[in-house]
Formats: sequence, structure tokens, C-alpha cells
Amino acid sequence: MDEIQSQSDYYRYSSSSASSPVSRLPSNNFYYLRKPGSLRQPVSFEDSPDWDDTDVEVKLEDSRDHNIAATTTASHSGSLSSPPQPEARVVARNFSGASVTWKDLKVTIKGKRKYSDRVVRSSSGYALPGTMTVIMGPRKSGKSTLLRALAGRLDDSAKLHGEVSVNGAKSSLHYGSYGYVGRKSTLIDSLTVREYLYYSALLQLPGFLCGKKSVVEDAIVTMSLSDHANSLIGGHCCTKGLSIGEKRRVSIARELVMQPHLLFVDEPLYHLDSVSALLMMVTLKKLASTGCTLIFTIYQSSTEVFGLFDRICLLSNGKTLFFGETLACLQHFSNAGFPCPIMQSPSDHFLRAINTDFDRIITLCKTWQDDHGDLSSVNMDSSAAIRTLEETYKLSADAAAVETMIRRLTEKEGPSLKSKGKASNATRIAVLTWRSLLIMSREWKYYWLRLILYLLLTLCIGTLFSGLGHSLTSIGARVGAIFLFISFSSLLSIVGIPAQLKEVKVYISEDSNKHSGAFVFLASQFFASIPFLFLISISSSLLFCFLIGLRNEFSYLMYFVLNFFMCLLVNEGLVLAFATILQDMFWSISLLVFMHAMMMLSAGFFRIRSSLPRTVWMYPVSYIAFHTFSIQGILENEYNGVSFTVGELRTISGYQALQNVYDVSPDDHSKWKNLLILSLMAIGYRVLVFLLLQIRVKKNLSFFSFLCCKLKISN
Repeated sequence: MDEIQSQSDYYRYSSSSASSPVSRLPSNNFYYLRKPGSLRQPVSFEDSPDWDDTDVEVKLEDSRDHNIAATTTASHSGSLSSPPQPEARVVARNFSGASVTWKDLKVTIKGKRKYSDRVVRSSSGYALPGTMTVIMGPRKSGKSTLLRALAGRLDDSAKLHGEVSVNGAKSSLHYGSYGYVGRKSTLIDSLTVREYLYYSALLQLPGFLCGKKSVVEDAIVTMSLSDHANSLIGGHCCTKGLSIGEKRRVSIARELVMQPHLLFVDEPLYHLDSVSALLMMVTLKKLASTGCTLIFTIYQSSTEVFGLFDRICLLSNGKTLFFGETLACLQHFSNAGFPCPIMQSPSDHFLRAINTDFDRIITLCKTWQDDHGDLSSVNMDSSAAIRTLEETYKLSADAAAVETMIRRLTEKEGPSLKSKGKASNATRIAVLTWRSLLIMSREWKYYWLRLILYLLLTLCIGTLFSGLGHSLTSIGARVGAIFLFISFSSLLSIVGIPAQLKEVKVYISEDSNKHSGAFVFLASQFFASIPFLFLISISSSLLFCFLIGLRNEFSYLMYFVLNFFMCLLVNEGLVLAFATILQDMFWSISLLVFMHAMMMLSAGFFRIRSSLPRTVWMYPVSYIAFHTFSIQGILENEYNGVSFTVGELRTISGYQALQNVYDVSPDDHSKWKNLLILSLMAIGYRVLVFLLLQIRVKKNLSFFSFLCCKLKISN
């Protein structure tokens, strides 16, 4: 904790004046001492110390290397005095980041709000290299939408109006020039931090492996993850996994392997405690000191964390109530008649004033009384405060200074941010295949548990139907054993739904940052699953054939193994399709069980397929059921070319013996046709998943959220 405090003080006091038109004040000025006995009185806004006007002069100097120098002259008096500084101090620094400006930015999303479709309304601001710019506001204020608009990551349903410039040029951000970290990032629990970042670097960067290792190590050091580099992200039975704050830093480090000029982070303090939040912001401050431009959203922060920000963009209901220096925001609230009370965090005070949810609390407090009288500390109309703050800001010198800075930053175009290149699709498929193999080998619930369950099921069915013999009377029992083996084995694939859902979520996270693609994901997932599915198929098939006493010639055994392997591939594609559509474990399991029950009923065992009702059961359910073609192929493999003696003079073929039990074809090549149909079904389900990934996952919508959005729009 002492180390975090020392780093926090260092970055607070050593913050460059180039990052701000106003001199930075020490953090201890945020703590106000009350007069003796004053703690008995209710907190009121009149208890805040007075602010003096601050004269600010900002000068921008252009140079060949696009240095930015800020000359600051500031004088403070009263209770908030800054350390003595030499006048006209010029600080110059070479930046590797980029300046971002936005002017009169409006974002409209149809159906996003009941009261209005304008999520962001006329916002203007800028972010300079080497600084941290925070977008703050209550929930549903438009923070994340504004961040996505600046990063060029708005949904198709959103419309952007206004100007966004990078280094003075109105151009979109190219791949590799920026990093974006969402509020909820999906990590892979079975990989260590170093492994996860290394595979991410392989997916993102072109070039040789040695260079990528050095980039990964730099990202680990930058995000203060050196002590956890070899720790599993999710832990295992003997060790704990990473904390929420550490996982959050891993998500940011994943974007740092590209060495971006700009970094956008949505809620970096999401679900973090005070210590983790302070460590996160100190780490980001250290990153900003290298020259990177940081823009992130935040809901609320402690006083220590608030002191590390360079600029703040305050939003409420999509309206910009202030943009400027963090301490100048305190002056703005004081000028508007809402000074920050003593012993209260500035961010708490800001959100208290601009969060309209507090208006509902006021109505509850009107009749309440405490030991000191009315609850005056909460008696403030947020709606009136928002209107006052907005009008005050529009007429303030802060708004004029923002317009001036935007105009100066866009007068001359700087260097354009070019794409750094990316790995080829072939490389990505190879990397994801190897990573998936590693994950599957470590995740015992993924395939190892399924292997054990398949062997136990095969052992149960095999011992139940053992000793049938090869007589004509054993055909019905053999068909029943094969039906149970195929049907129940397919039903056991539901065990893999949690792993498939996790795979889809990882894909969504990586695809949103263009680290992967639908074809790359499906190809790698298919190649990685082949060894495990083949291991399951060959072990279960051979055990089943041995216990039941099926034909033991090599060619017949290999057909049985291949048939069951294709059956598993089809089932894997079906599970992946349900996981992609629903993206919910409960509904995926429920509907998959129902789907398997329908296919088992129409597979031809309970009633011969030719006698099924044509509507629904024959067409299309019996043709969708892969059980039908798998069982047909196995029975044709077992009984084609086999004859049975009936009485002393008559023999019948295996096809004739099966006529009253199961529908099969007398064609010798029919079993290969059934195998071909299974292969086409395996490919077809993956094509379906590819289309679903393009339609649903691109919009980050599950089936039920998609339906809800459609219903809201129609209403």
C-alpha cells in the first residue's frame, strides 16, 4: 500500500504542465479540516472553502517532431494554494501518442432511450498525448457511447454527427493505431498471464516470434503484472486465480502489445475496491507518462484517484456540463453555486449534483428527520443543478478555452496514424488451433470429463446387452443397443455447453478488436476438436463393439469408428449453433435436450421411419435427425452380406431380417452415402454458425436480447 501511495504522489506532483492549462494542485488540498464541534452540524454547501479566480494562459508551439509545450501562469490563494512555481515555465516533451479532438458531437440511437434517441448531445473536447482524459457521469449518461464514438466503434444502429479529428485530420483510426478495452473483457482462465498475452501478440502482430516476446514482456511490466506473469488467470484446485483488478490489467495489457498511440478504456475501475482502483490508476498514469493518449470512462472515484486525472468531461443525460481540468471543475461547480462540501470527495459531489436518480430520494426525505433536523445534506434538486451547470458552462471561459484549443489543434494536420499490419489468417488459424488444443488439454471439463462419461455409458450399455449372440432373434436387441449408444452419447455432448459458451464469448471479445474472425474461429475450433473427438470415438466404439459382439473385421470396425466420429462432429456443430444463438447456459441446455428428444423420437427406432406421419415427423424432423443416418449406416455395415437360416431349407439376408425392425437400404454402398450425409451435416452446421456469428455476434446480441430490441422498436 505504501508503494502505491508513493507512486500516486509521484505522478500527481510530477504531472507535466503540458497536460493542462491550469497548474496541478497537491492532493492533500482535497482534504478539508472542519472547525471543532462542527461535525455535529449537518453538512451544507456553504462549508466549502472559497475559490479565487485563476488566470490561465496557454501557448502551443509547433515543431517538426510535433512537440507540445504549454506555458502556464497560475496564481492561487486562500485555502487551496499550490506549491510555488517559476513563472512562464515551459515543459517540452516528445510524444508517441496522438491528439484527439471532437466538436459538436451528437450520437443518436433509435430506440435507445424512451425519452429521446439522442444519447450524446453536442459534446466538444480534446485529449493530448501523455495525459489521461476521463469521461465521468451517472449511469445512462452517454459515457460509453461517447467513448465508442471517439474510437469509431459505434453500432450500425447509431448515427454520428459532428467532427472527430486525430492529429488534426478527420480520418478513421486504423488497426493497431489504437487499443480499446470494453467494460467486460473475457479472458481464458486456463492460460497463464504470459501465455495469454503471447497468444494475443501472435494473433495481432506480424513478424517474428522473438520480437513478439519482447513486446509481451514490456506490456507485463507496464501493467505491473510481473509478479503474476506465470500465474493461471483463473487458477486451479490448488491456487487462487487473479483478482478482478489484476484481470482488468491483463485486459489492458492485451491491447498494449500493439503499442498503440491511443488507448480507450471503458470503466477501468469497474467492480474494483479502493486499493485495486488506486493501483489501476497509478499504472495508467505511468502508461500515460510514456506518451500514450488515454481516454476512459468512469462512474465514481476516490479523492486519491480523482487527483490523478488530467482532464474531465462531465456528462449527464448526454449533455456536457463541463470539460477541462479536474480542479477547474471544482471551480466551475463553485461558480454555479454548488461548491464541494468539506470532507467530501469531488467525484461524489459531482455525481450527487448531476444524477437525477437522487430526485426520487428527495421525495422520501421530505418527511424524514434525524437528530439534527431535516436531512439538508440531500436536499438539492438535481434537475435544476444540471440546467444551471449547463448554462454556466456554456457562458464560461472554460468552454471558450476548449473551442480555442480545438481550433489550434485542427489548424494543421499532424502525422497520420497508419496501420501497423496484422497477422495473416493462416497464422491466426494455426495460433488459435494450438491455443485451443492447450486449453482443451488443461480444461478437464471440456473433453476429459466427456471421455470418462462416454466410456462409462458405453460400459453400461455394453454390459446390459452383452451375450446376445448372432441369431435372428437377437437383431431387435442389437438395434436397440445401437440406438441407445448413438442417442445417449449424443445427449452427453450437452456437457460441453459451458466450454462452447466460453469459446463464443472469447471470440466476441477478440473479434470486437479485430484479433480474430468468424472463419478463423470456426476453422481453428474444428481442427482443435478433431484429436479429442477421435479419441472419444475410437475408445468408445471399440469398447462397444467388443462388449456387444459386433463384426470384428478391421474394415467394419473402422467404419463404426468413423461413423461415430462424424456423429460427434455433427453434434458438436449443433451444440455450437445453439450456444451462438442463445448465449445462455440454461436456455441452451433446455432447448438442446428438447431438440435431441425430438430427433430420438423420429430416428426410426420407436416407429419405423417409413410409417412416420409425413407432417413434422417425417418432414423435416427425421431428415434433421443425424441419429437416423448414423444408425442406418451402422446397421448396413453390420448386416449387409449376412444371411440367417430360417428353418431347415430357407435363408434370409440381413436386409430382409431388418425390414420389420429398422429402415435400411439393400444397396451395398448405402452406408457410405449415410456417412457422406453426416459429413455434409457437420459442414452445414458450421456454415450456419458462421452466418450466426456474422449476424448476431457482430452486434453482440443474443437471441433473446435481439427479440427484446425488436419488440421495443415496434412498440
